[in-house]
This record gives sequence, structure tokens and C-alpha cells, in this order.
Amino acid sequence: MKNKNFNFLLIFFLIILINSQANSNEQFNFDVTNVEILENGKIFKGLNKGIATSNNGIVINADSFEYNKETNILIAKDNVKMEDTIENYTIFSDQVTYFKNDEKILTKGNSKASYINGQLINADSFEYNKETNILIAKDNVKMEDTIENYTIFSDQVTYFKNDEKILTKGKTKSLINNKYEIQSKNVLFLINKNLLSSKERTTIKDKNSNFYQLDEFELLKEKDELRGNKILAISNFGSSKSDKLYFSSAIIDLNTKNYLAKDTKIKIHKEIFNNPKNDPRLLGVSSNKNGDITIVNKGIFTSCGNSDKCPPWSIKAEKIKHDRKKKQLIYKNAFLKIYDIPVLYFPKFFHPDPTVKRQSGFLQPKLGDSDILGSSATIPYFYAKNESTDFTFTPTIFDKNTKMLQTEFRKVGNSYNFISDFGFTNDYDSSIYNKKKNISHFFGKLDKDLELENFDSSNLSLSVERVSNDTYLKVFDENIVTKTLKPDNYDILNSELKISLNHDNYNLNTGFEIFEDLQRKESDRYQYILPYYNYSKILSKNYLNGSLSFLSEGNNQLKETNNLRSRIINDLSYRSFDRISNLGLKNNININLKNLNSSGKNDLEYTSSPQIDLMGNIELTSKLPLSKETSLYQNLLTPKISLRLNPNDMKNYSTSDIKINVDNIFYNNRLGISDSIESGRSLTLGIDYKKEKIEDINKYFEFKLATSIRDKEENNLPKKSTLNRKNSNLFGSLTNNFSDHIAVDYNFAIDNDLSTFEYNELSAQLSINNFVTDFSFIEENGEMGDANVIKNSFKYSIDENNNLSFETRRNRKLNLTEYYDLVYEYKNDCLTAGIKYKKTYYEDRDLKPSENLFFTITLFPLTTYETGNLR
Repeated sequence: MKNKNFNFLLIFFLIILINSQANSNEQFNFDVTNVEILENGKIFKGLNKGIATSNNGIVINADSFEYNKETNILIAKDNVKMEDTIENYTIFSDQVTYFKNDEKILTKGNSKASYINGQLINADSFEYNKETNILIAKDNVKMEDTIENYTIFSDQVTYFKNDEKILTKGKTKSLINNKYEIQSKNVLFLINKNLLSSKERTTIKDKNSNFYQLDEFELLKEKDELRGNKILAISNFGSSKSDKLYFSSAIIDLNTKNYLAKDTKIKIHKEIFNNPKNDPRLLGVSSNKNGDITIVNKGIFTSCGNSDKCPPWSIKAEKIKHDRKKKQLIYKNAFLKIYDIPVLYFPKFFHPDPTVKRQSGFLQPKLGDSDILGSSATIPYFYAKNESTDFTFTPTIFDKNTKMLQTEFRKVGNSYNFISDFGFTNDYDSSIYNKKKNISHFFGKLDKDLELENFDSSNLSLSVERVSNDTYLKVFDENIVTKTLKPDNYDILNSELKISLNHDNYNLNTGFEIFEDLQRKESDRYQYILPYYNYSKILSKNYLNGSLSFLSEGNNQLKETNNLRSRIINDLSYRSFDRISNLGLKNNININLKNLNSSGKNDLEYTSSPQIDLMGNIELTSKLPLSKETSLYQNLLTPKISLRLNPNDMKNYSTSDIKINVDNIFYNNRLGISDSIESGRSLTLGIDYKKEKIEDINKYFEFKLATSIRDKEENNLPKKSTLNRKNSNLFGSLTNNFSDHIAVDYNFAIDNDLSTFEYNELSAQLSINNFVTDFSFIEENGEMGDANVIKNSFKYSIDENNNLSFETRRNRKLNLTEYYDLVYEYKNDCLTAGIKYKKTYYEDRDLKPSENLFFTITLFPLTTYETGNLR
């Protein structure tokens, strides 16, 4: 009995042991709804979805399975999801092939791997080795880490999970920290060290339009620190105002833009000096930037165009420091070189950096020379008080112990703009006085928008011009700081207060004005207009098939100490629209009514008792435009006639310097006077002829003739106009602009006997290759004047950089040459040098005839230097 029980237990344990051994040889457990067993149990197929569980923690979900027991290969297809419960990753794909013996997994189509630590990989296919924990993703790879904040695109990515290392193959694009876009090849990413690197050419862009190009790089992701060789860094990438930095090697903080670099070259954008031919650049052996301070060691700076030759000028310094906060360039032990030849040494100096538009500091110095004032040195200082206010202090020292100080003040507000220039000159030695004097000038201008609601525009303008010496402007012409305030006419000063109001229905200007004639004696030089007004209004734009307008002006005018005029002038004018007859005549009617209200004191024209005058005229004009067109030219012929009738007398303007020519003889107010209308009856006849090219209307020949006849002489008309005669001069002009090489303009006036030319004005320009010459001649005879002047100039461009020019003017009546100007100039984008010879025969009090020879050089944008007289 005991033996039977023992045998039974032994058989039971053997069965359990055999079953246990059989289960240990099975690699997968399948949970599927539909099963096929093929080839005597070698092939196992699971259909209609299911789960395959490996004995090493891998669980696969799929629509179908095929498992080969002999090869131990499992193929899962369609909607495959594979989880590794030990390594904590999940793979999705269209197909997964699991080589169980090699512990290798291959995927095919729409593959995605997801790791528990935030990494997600998309690709066309994967190759995963479970034993080494290495995943290779191929084709259209996108790898992103939502925790570490990076995304990598590449043709192939190998992920070494145990080492937390990523290696890409081929073109690679990386997006790092939502800041940087990196384009490279064969990139290595050490995740634990936050280090990306590549030995291939790489470009990096950040969100602030900074661009970097490197032959090889390392990026410490956590520190935003970039290291590399042969680096190009570009700011404002894609803009015309981008600066470029070249380093042979560097360490760059991408956040602060601080760097430490070797072999530095900084190219500043061309527009920094408003000269597209410039290539401003700074070169150095090494450089570093820390905050607002950039230092370039053993640096060279120039703004000259880049070429294989040495630059026309450069500054070489032991150290160049750029302070961005102060916006200054500071040089230590610097040499100024002209064509690589040292000419000046500065132990230390500084100037504003090229970005500065307004900053306190010294401006470009200037050296000059004058026969009257002697040699001079000027060193301006600019002081920016705030964004809207600044001063420019300009001291000038002359070698004749004369000192000059000018102050320019500018202030800009929301509705106004003010600028002034005050100058004081100490110990000026005038040839008129027996002792030295202190002299001064003041120029100022205020423009203010009054912002009146009922007007389209309302402006107030105040300007002041004042000098304490009559020849001040001529003597100190080159020393006046504010060129915009300097008077156009050095003999006439004008100060004015003016209010301008523009309305939809009318325009009004009013104010006060003072003129000072520096050529006249003190008692008679001033003319005061206190006040004046000008009012204009279009009463109707369509009145009796024409326009009706009203003009009114008035002023009180005091001149020559005690000559006073007061007047109010009202004009009512009718201008008809063009009426074209059946014959093609273009006809117009102009009617003018003028009311003059006046009084005067010590005046030849206006009486002391108030006067009211009413006058008017009617003008009938007619033109017959004729046109003929050929294949090449259009010919235009226009006969003109104008009939003027005024039964009233006019003020006496017989001695006025009013001249008529063929262009203004048909103007309605051809005399340009406001208080009278041309008296008498006159008929003006004229004809215009023009021949122009159809394809180029700027190529043409034009000829004009006109004259005026009247029934009797009018002695109050200006004699110089010759309109006072029964037959005026015959006025004409000729213009020939057909040639590319020569252009001619000729204006003339022939006496009514057709034998005497009372006026000749000829101007011509000849241009042949690099040679251009201008010639002008003016001659006045008889009643039209007494002048005879010839002016000639030429310019010859020897080559692109070298030019020779000459100009002279001769008064033939006095048989006197007024001046000679001969200039040789060498010019490129950053350096201009010239030799100038000037001889003048003009004399006016302190101004004496002079002869000067001097050399000038401009280093753009640094300074201008002019030698003293080299005679």
C-alpha cells in the first residue's frame, strides 16, 4: 500500500515538472479572438485584434499577429502599440517586427515612440535594440522633448537611451528652448550635459533676428553658450541695417550677446554714415564684450570702401573700446594713417559711435585759413540736454588774437520748433576802424502750430537776423555754424513775425517785417512794414462761365527814416474759362477792378491826406494752337494776341527796375506791381514755335517772339521795360536741346528799329565724354540797363577719382576779371583731397582783393583739414 502511494506522488510531480518546463519554453502569450495554426504548429496567426505578451515585459497590441516558433520572430500589423513595461517606453506603428532571439525590434510606417520622461519620436521607421537600449529612427524624423524643450528634425536619429545621447545623420534642424533654430549636419546631443555639437557647417537664428554661421559648434543649452570656429554673427538679419562680426573662434553668450573672440572683424552696415559707397569696419587681433563694453585689441578702424588695396585712411590703435551706454569709441595709443602712412598720433581720444544721432561730446574739428582772419582752429562741443533740447558750442581761435564763440540752441516741442545761433567775436581787427572791436551776430527762427480748430492750418513764424558789422556775413561766411539760418543775401537782413491762417474758404497772412540794407548809411538802411496783411478768397468757381476771386492786402511802410506809406489794396478779378471757336481759336476775357486807399508822409507818390482810387482794366487774349506731326517729330505753332484797355492813370513807376522778357510779357500783371494797373491801351503780339521728338519730349527746339504796341507813349510805365513806348522792344528766345552734347539758351531784346540789341543773354553747355563746360553771357544796353558780364566754367573728370575744375567771371564793362577759381580734387567714398587756387578782385570795406592757394583734406566722417595759405 505504501509503495502505491509513493508511485502516485512521483508520477504527479513529474507531470507538474514537465508542464512547467513546457511553459518556460513559450516566448509569448497570446490573447486573441481568432487563431490559425499552420505548418504543423510552426506558424501561429492571431486575427481580429489581440494582445501578445513577451516574457521580458513587452506587451504588443495589434489588429493581427504572425509568429514563427522556429525563428522566434513576431510580426504585428495595423494599429500596433508596443509597450516596454520595464524601460517605460511605448512604440506605435503600422507594423512591428520583433526579433526575439536578438532582442531587436523593427517598425515600418507611421512610427512613433513615446518615453515616460517626455521624449517623443516620430519617423517612417524604427530600429530598436532592447539589450543595448538604442533606438534608430529613419526618414522624416521628428524628435521632441516637452520637458527639456527641444525639437530635432533629421533624416536619421539614433537615441542612446542608457547614455542619454542623441546622434543625427544628414541634414538636421533643431529648435531649442523656443529661442534658437539650428541648421546643421550630423549633430551630437548629450542630453545630461545639455550639449549640442557638430563638426559640420552650421547656422543658428534666434527670435531677435540674430544670425550665426559656424564651421563647427558647441551649444551649452542650459547656459545658452555658443562655442565655435570661423564664426559669422549678423544682427538685424535680413535688414539693410545689419552689422556683421567675423571671429576665427569665439565663446558667445546668446542671451547677453557677450563674447570672447580671436581674430575679430566687425563690418558695420553701409547706411550708418548715409553713404552707400562706404564699408565701415573694425579689425582686431582679439576682442571681448561684457555688457555695454566691447574691447578690440590691436584694432584698425576705417569707413572706406572694401578693396584689395590699403584704405585711403584708417585709425590703428593698441586698444579700441566701445561703450554702448555712453555711445563712445575710445582709442588708446592711436595712429591716423593716410594710405598706410602714419600722419598723426593720439595717446588717447574718443568720439561718438556711428549709431549716435544726438549725444553730448566734441564734434568734428576744423582748421581753416583766411586772408582777413588768418589761420583758425575750431573744436565744436555738442550738449544734448534732453531729447528735445540741445546746444552746440563752437569756439574758434584765429592766429591774429581774434577769438569767436558761437552757440546754437535748438528745441523741438509737440507744436513748435525753435532754433537760434548767437556768435560773439572778441578783438576783431577791422580795416575800417582804428582799433579792435567786439562784434556779434544773432539769427533765430520759431515755427509754431497754433492749432486753431476752425482752420485747416494755423501757423506762427518768427525770424530774427542781426549783425553788428556790415561785412560780418562776408568775412565770417565759413564760420557761421547754422547754415539754415544764414541769410541768402549778405547785404539784406530780414526779421519777421508772421501768422498764416488757411481756411476752406479763404487764406490770410499777417505780421510785421523789418529789412536792413547793409550797403546803405545808418539813417536810411531800415525799412519797417508794421503791420501787413494778405487776404485771398475765391468768390465763385463758376461765375458767368469763369471764376471770380477777391484779393486784399495792406501795410504801413516806413523807410529812409521819415518816408511813410499806408495803403489798403482791394482787387476783384474775373477770369473766364477757355472759349474755343469753330476755327480753333482759344479765347479768354480777364477783368480786373482795383481799389487803392492810401496816404503818405514825405512821399512822392502818396499825399498826406487820405486818397481813394478806383481803377480797372480789361484784357482779351486769343491763341491759335496749330499742330503738325510726322513719324519722328511733333511741330507746334501758336500765334498769340492780347488786347489791354485801362482808361485810368497809374502811379509813376518810370524809374523802377522792372524788366520784360518773352516769357512774362503775356502775364496779366506783367509789371508785378500791386497798387496800380498798367495804364493805356496796348496790343501784345507773339508767336511760339516748338519742335519736339515724339519718343523723347526732352529733346526739342523752341523759338519765341513777342512785342507790344500802343496808341501813345505812357510816361509812368517803367522805362527799362520799354512798354512805355508806342512800339516796345522785340523780345525773343531760342532754345536748342536736341543734342546730347550741347544745349543752348538765348534770350534777346531788339530795339523797335530792329537795329540795336538792348539785351543779350546767352548760356550754353558743352558735354563731351568727361569734359563739361558752361558759358554764360549777359549784355544790357540802352534803356534796359548797362551791364556786360561773361562767366565760364569747366570740369574735367580725369578718371573716376580725379577731377579738375575752373571758374571765372569777367566784367567786360569795367574790363575787370572778378575772380578765378581753379580746383584739383581727388575723391573716393571716404577721402577727399584737393588743391585750390582762388583769386578775387572784389573789394568791400573789410574785404580786399586776395590770392589764395591752399590744400584741403576730408576724412569722412572724421574731420576736415584745410591748410593756411600756401602762396
